[in-house]
Amino acid sequence: MTAAPILPERHEWTVDDLGDLPKDLPYELINGRLIVPSPTALHQDLCVRLLLAVEVNCPSDHLVSFDLSMRVDRRNEPRPDVVAIHRRHAGRSPVPVEDALLAVEVVSPTSTFRDMYDKAKVYAHAGVRSYWVVDPLQERITLTEYVLGPGGRDYEQLTHTEDLFVTEQPWKVSVDLPALTARKNDLLAPDGR
Repeated sequence: MTAAPILPERHEWTVDDLGDLPKDLPYELINGRLIVPSPTALHQDLCVRLLLAVEVNCPSDHLVSFDLSMRVDRRNEPRPDVVAIHRRHAGRSPVPVEDALLAVEVVSPTSTFRDMYDKAKVYAHAGVRSYWVVDPLQERITLTEYVLGPGGRDYEQLTHTEDLFVTEQPWKVSVDLPALTARKNDLLAPDGR
């Protein structure tokens, strides 16, 4: 059994400080705050299914990935749960946020405010054209689609649904939210159906 790493104490983190962290530690930096996520299997299963849905019509010059560091500025290096980027960054980490066409966050009990507000502002100010927030904490999984509004600094809500979601941004994507809800319910069933 390995011991958990002891992280340096800081009130405010910058991307320069991230070099002091263990290389195999998954982290995010949001508004100078270090976050070390510990996702559940359900969360990761949902991320993979979303990645596959986005990947179906992905053009050859782009790729879809998950849990990829995005360099924004000195105080922000988020790791979207799913992200669509230009293929030329396939071997880079962190990826420059300017080339992200879509960022997707799947809400967890400890990330609701961060995903709905903090990351939305970070991604919008960085120019990420489309942002989705998927919420599996409700009885039925919901997806909220945001797009950059006029001026390109804030998001406008385009869609909020718990049904079949279809969009043309960043390319044609459809997500069967009722099927994802059924899978969630099956995975969480106490009898292990």
